[in-house]
Amino acid sequence: MAATQVRKSALVMQPAPTMFDLIEGAEHYPQFLPWCAGATILVRDDSVVAADIHVDYRGLRFTMRTRNPKRKPEFMAIHLERGPFRRFYGEWRLRELTPEACKVEFELQYEFDSSIANRLAGPLFAKMADTLVDAFVRRAHALPAAAPSVPAAVTVPPAAVAAPPAPSPGMPAPDGSAPPASPVMPEAVAPLASTAPAPAPAAEPAAPGSGCGAPPP
Repeated sequence: MAATQVRKSALVMQPAPTMFDLIEGAEHYPQFLPWCAGATILVRDDSVVAADIHVDYRGLRFTMRTRNPKRKPEFMAIHLERGPFRRFYGEWRLRELTPEACKVEFELQYEFDSSIANRLAGPLFAKMADTLVDAFVRRAHALPAAAPSVPAAVTVPPAAVAAPPAPSPGMPAPDGSAPPASPVMPEAVAPLASTAPAPAPAAEPAAPGSGCGAPPP
């Protein structure tokens, strides 16, 4: 009896880490998977999660235990530890497309442990497996949309602006204007000689009795 294979993929407008948490969180399966009557987490750490999944769907009832190696946010395998299967192995792969969107790929191979179980439960389980990705996508769309990532603003202090040096005389200014004229130093001017005549010397007083035309005593 050949194993049944299921391959599904979908594009989801949620970040890959958010979608990974949704797939890995088996304790929440009863909230949105109609065939899951209950789930119990047995082990959870950074590398593996183990759970008991209770299936109850249209008369099909059984419990299966899986131990799933994982690598968040891109990969989780599904390893069966207990359940009515001869073969059961699956993989979830997630690839980030943008910070707000990802591609989800699911692959499952299974085979019931008897031909009777395969004939009776096979069609129901095939429907469960075939609609599993769609159920996760609907659940993801019901979550709040991821806010677009905005880079943090960086404040750069204004740089000190030095005043441009004054251009040297005769050199063009930075803005292309005419160079400043060289300063003209005033020439030394010699004082002009005075053209006014020099004052005449004062006359000395005449001695008594001297001079012509003086009256006799």
